[in-house]
Amino acid sequence: MRTTRFGVTARMLAVLIVLGLAIFPIYWMFVTALTPDSELFGSGTNLLPDLSRLGVFADVLENGEVLGWLLNSLIVAAGTTVLAIGLGIPLGYALSRFGFRGKVLIGLLLLFTQMLPEALLVVPLFSIFRRFELLNSLHGLILADTAFALPVVALILKGAIDGVPRELDEAVRVDGGRPPTILFRIILPLIAPAIAAAAVIAFFSAWNEYVFAVTFVFDKGLQPASVGVAGFIGEQDTSIQSIMAVALLFTLPAVAFYLFAQRYVVSGMTAGAVKG
Repeated sequence: MRTTRFGVTARMLAVLIVLGLAIFPIYWMFVTALTPDSELFGSGTNLLPDLSRLGVFADVLENGEVLGWLLNSLIVAAGTTVLAIGLGIPLGYALSRFGFRGKVLIGLLLLFTQMLPEALLVVPLFSIFRRFELLNSLHGLILADTAFALPVVALILKGAIDGVPRELDEAVRVDGGRPPTILFRIILPLIAPAIAAAAVIAFFSAWNEYVFAVTFVFDKGLQPASVGVAGFIGEQDTSIQSIMAVALLFTLPAVAFYLFAQRYVVSGMTAGAVKG
């Protein structure tokens, strides 16, 4: 009994330590956002936040550029998520259910793309985007982010579809059902958790993306928040307080989206790993 209680206590302590390590950087950002630069470079940051200074977030939002950056990030992340899921579902279904020449090679190529850094794709994508006039546009950035997110989305959905018994497909075919009917009426409802998990991954991939955004978008009014926050770092003057305040505001939509879909994430990722 003592051993069991000790084991439970040890696990709870380990969870609390990990949770504390994960939350502390966010807490420190919050405290720093409520500390004026004069104190940061003087007496330093206090461990407890001064809640009387919460107005700093309202002051930051009064800057019209910040709201514009957040809106641009939402447009890019939402567009990337919709496009990646819309293309990933039929791609994952084809790789899972259809037999064709080059199927294994396509799967390996999708996996290989995840080993390539974004910086390696910047030059060829820049040339392509310049030819098709996609530079300095949100839809061009959505296409770039989708190209980077689509492989992992397709692989997750393929794994989830692999876990759906083929007997269900055969039963629908006996009744005259065609592949689109099987996909939309049978498979998609069963892999909804995996779709939600893939959507979260695609959303976060686009939301946090920086390299493509800073390279392909020149107009400050079209920049997403990931680039806009970096713009607060000046050559002569850098406001740490403003950077932390904007960074915290930047995390809120992503956290809200994750909380909305969190119940599907674990089960969806597990479903994507059932079969390979």
